[in-house]
Amino acid sequence: MASKPRPLDPELKARLLQEARTPWRGLRRALWFALLASASVGLATMAMRSAAGSEVPSADLLIQVGAFVLFAALLWFDRQRGA
Repeated sequence: MASKPRPLDPELKARLLQEARTPWRGLRRALWFALLASASVGLATMAMRSAAGSEVPSADLLIQVGAFVLFAALLWFDRQRGA
């Protein structure tokens, strides 16, 4: 005779439903944060080189600024809307 399955804990059910709506969210946010940190280090390096009197190519600066803005926006838009 089979027994009735126990119902899921409501908190666990809510977490599972959230994960089903936004899969791999934690990994994605960690990736956006790591890439944002990399762009920040690149910008800081260029700022220090510029402050030391070295020439910083504008194309390199635009790439770093673009990467910083892109990854900051991705991290911002991937945040939890309800929190």
